[in-house]
Amino acid sequence: MVQRQFPRPAEIFELMRFKKPELDGKKRRLDAALTIEDLRLIAKRRTPRAAFDYTDGAAEGELSLTRARQAFQDIEFHPRVLRDVANVDTSATVFGGPSALPFGIAPTGFTRLMQTEGETAGAGAAGAAGIPFTLSTLGTTSIETVKEANPSGRNWFQLYVMNKREISYALVERAAAAGFDTLFFTVDTPVAGARLRDKRNGFSIPPQLSLSTVANAIPRPWWWYDFLTTPKLEFASLSATGGTVGELLNAAMDPTISYEDLRIIREMWPGRLAVKGVQTVEDARKLADFGVDGIVLSNHGGRQLDRAPIPFHLLPSVVREVGGDIEITVDTGIMNGADIVACIALGAKFTLIGRAYLYGLMAGGREGVDRTIAILTEQIVRTMKLLGVHSLDELTPGHVTQLTRLGRIQER
Repeated sequence: MVQRQFPRPAEIFELMRFKKPELDGKKRRLDAALTIEDLRLIAKRRTPRAAFDYTDGAAEGELSLTRARQAFQDIEFHPRVLRDVANVDTSATVFGGPSALPFGIAPTGFTRLMQTEGETAGAGAAGAAGIPFTLSTLGTTSIETVKEANPSGRNWFQLYVMNKREISYALVERAAAAGFDTLFFTVDTPVAGARLRDKRNGFSIPPQLSLSTVANAIPRPWWWYDFLTTPKLEFASLSATGGTVGELLNAAMDPTISYEDLRIIREMWPGRLAVKGVQTVEDARKLADFGVDGIVLSNHGGRQLDRAPIPFHLLPSVVREVGGDIEITVDTGIMNGADIVACIALGAKFTLIGRAYLYGLMAGGREGVDRTIAILTEQIVRTMKLLGVHSLDELTPGHVTQLTRLGRIQER
């Protein structure tokens, strides 16, 4: 028999705790976001479709992006037990300098289109977190302004070799003069990929108004207020070079780029040089022999060649081939701190986040980027503790199994 009694108010109140209401709408939204996907959904609600789809979309059928994200979901972790993991060390050394976490912010173009704070928010958040920030050639904040936003932190620059080479050379000199310590020489954009969402949305820089654009913007007046009351959207580091936005964009894609261009930039650049957009073991070996400091395994976030190799799947083979010679970084498809841990376990020195950062930016400006970093940090720490490791150096391939849904009919 269960003994029953009249409810006692004091006992009821002891079990109940009413949460203090948060009156700041932005803080309330960001606090409720527990994953990068949560930030993505907030960003989608708050950003006009053309700008959101530019970030969220990829090339053609978007198979490369879908497969890259699926590759991270299709992993199996192998934890070690009975380890004291009260404290873990997430710090890394990459390209000759420190990072408090094993990831940095990737270069993204048109960033102020997504949210008006743009690269300033990214650079400031990266500096506060002790991680590197990478500025794109097609960034909407200048090299010098990024340095002001992140004066004591590590700033990196991503270079497109433009068909007017003197423009690229001038950017290299400016980045060096501003104290940027690492240059990403990008090699996967001889021509632009077919980004069909952008074509269907009539996407342009700056945005062009149409009836559908206006209709989509009506429930998002804050975005248009920010856009119309802040400085003109332009490629900030290229604003003095002349030409329209479209002309500059076309100039950034040059099918004649070659190893001779890499040699010239290597001679010009005083810091660390990494090649971004490597997608085969053969190219990784050739670049290691050439003498670059590192490579970024990347298919440009799935935005160039659809059906390109999955960087995370390529990682173990590249590590076996050149891991002892150069530093290997990975991007594309990272949406969780566990994805980052898996990359480090399989031999990557570092990782880069692009869309994850932009989802946070669109969701809440600088505070949204801070929230992105906080979410990934929490996931990294928790994953490391559950795997039974104290530091990144303790992660090994034995901690991860890559499960593949896609098998090759024949080996190349």
